[in-house]
Amino acid sequence: MTISKANAMKTFKDSSIKYLGKIPKHWKVKRLVNFGIFLKGGNISRQDLIENGESAILYGDIYMKYEISARFLDSKISKNTSLNAIPIYKGDILFAGSGETKEDIGKNIVYLGDEIAFAGGDVIIFRQKENNALFLSYALNTKYAKFYKSIESKGEIIVHIYASNLRGLKIPLPPLKEQKEIAEFLDKKCEKISNFIDKKQKLITLLEEKKQALINEVVTKGLDSKTELKDSGIKYLGKIPKHWEVRKIKHICNINPQTNTKLPNRFVYIDLESVKSGYLFKKQIINRDNAPSRAQRILQKQDILFQLVRPYQKNNYLFDKSGDYVASTGYAQLRTSKNVKFIYYALLEDSLVQRVVLKSTGSNYPAITSSDFGDLKIPLPPLKEQEQIAEFLDSKIAKIDTIIEKTKKQIELIKEYKTTLISQAVCGRIMV
Repeated sequence: MTISKANAMKTFKDSSIKYLGKIPKHWKVKRLVNFGIFLKGGNISRQDLIENGESAILYGDIYMKYEISARFLDSKISKNTSLNAIPIYKGDILFAGSGETKEDIGKNIVYLGDEIAFAGGDVIIFRQKENNALFLSYALNTKYAKFYKSIESKGEIIVHIYASNLRGLKIPLPPLKEQKEIAEFLDKKCEKISNFIDKKQKLITLLEEKKQALINEVVTKGLDSKTELKDSGIKYLGKIPKHWEVRKIKHICNINPQTNTKLPNRFVYIDLESVKSGYLFKKQIINRDNAPSRAQRILQKQDILFQLVRPYQKNNYLFDKSGDYVASTGYAQLRTSKNVKFIYYALLEDSLVQRVVLKSTGSNYPAITSSDFGDLKIPLPPLKEQEQIAEFLDSKIAKIDTIIEKTKKQIELIKEYKTTLISQAVCGRIMV
């Protein structure tokens, strides 16, 4: 039944909740503090986690591992650790009290496991008995509830929300029977949506793998499968076409040119968070006087930025913009007289990146120096062949990327539908 038909069969009233709108006349509106109590998790950190033991949940798990509900918890702690930890029980609503953005702060799930589990620090526990816990979890994940939590949150870089901020959160409450029906309806619908998203994400993974395999093959073997091959002399690279060379990166690229050059008065700064999968998606306009010390790479068109820090992410960038741009020293800046597109693709080839990773130092933020990076070797065909390979890869990858973007758009649309579905259902605007 459509929303409009369902609404025609009901009498509605104003919910008195800003941004929520009308709800069925026989429903109530209550603040969380009026039908439950708040507790705070604690005495569990990541260092306490073990492979097998008592079930536990940390605030990061709420963001990364679960949606709406959880029957089984992945994190485990020892019996001794659990003695000083805060227990949680079936039906408890769990909020993440810390986060990185105001938009996501206070994400919540309901614990539906039969065994006693334990909550770590920055997990806010809401315990009540009179309402369907699964319905509450859906109601607390609506656009309205998320907006309320974002307004009540504190902080900028690290965002927090506390039980005192959640006490006044109002939610619409139908009779218990309707709560159960709505929760079951949403569970079935959301399971289908999750299955759809999983299939689409697997498709994206396969397409990304296909794209990488294509790059690996063409930049090391060329376009002609019948070309005679020779040993490259590099163990990790294997054989290459007989007429190709093997050259050090520093011998075909000028690495980090223009050092000690004065920065522009005002420029767009590209840091390690600005680029993803070859695309510049975040721009920071800053003044020279406020520039971070790492802002040193003054860019020209056709420069390549190679990610030196956590290079396995492959967030390299071929710069093609006009205007004043400066990149972080977290990148190696490469300028070449060879075909720049071919060099860009060659630097994405798996065996080279694996070699870069092996030469990197550091654990949390492994990095390679520009000097060590420049000593690495890549296969190099004649210039005309470089151009042919670059054009071939541009064409093929553009087609793959089009499918990937279309698939991502489908995922975003179904997520928007899911958000709307939950909001409409927990406000009684859908016949279930």
